[in-house]
Amino acid sequence: MRSFDFAPLHRASIGFDQIADLMDRALTSDGAQPSYPPYNIEKTAADAYRISIAVAGFSDADLGVEVKENALVVSAKKSDDDSERTYLHRGIATRAFERRFTLADHVRVTGASHSDGMLHINLQREVPEALKPRRIEIASGRTPELDAKTVN
Repeated sequence: MRSFDFAPLHRASIGFDQIADLMDRALTSDGAQPSYPPYNIEKTAADAYRISIAVAGFSDADLGVEVKENALVVSAKKSDDDSERTYLHRGIATRAFERRFTLADHVRVTGASHSDGMLHINLQREVPEALKPRRIEIASGRTPELDAKTVN
């Protein structure tokens, strides 16, 4: 696997640490990404998203959704209430898991719901007014003369 040196990026930029760390994590991760549980990420509006995770066999009490430091962490741990049951075939996986999603700046979780074996997590990108583009009016005519009293 190739190894990239991000030192020049860190020396020549300020405030882009998160992008460099994200690229570093993507390039250094091994190819064996966990595939359980399966999930979808969909764009529901211009600035809205939904993560849907298949969590068949888990109850609301077994699931945990947490946001910490621009990361969404979804975890599940099955309570041991199957001790009395005898299975002839057990094909529904209910093993514990932890799935992490990196959130961009200004993306927040607006809610989560669990129904029909699916956990749906809604996200919204909220760009602050200071970062939104704004139109600057251009004044027509001559540039106003400076007052000599205010300059001196």
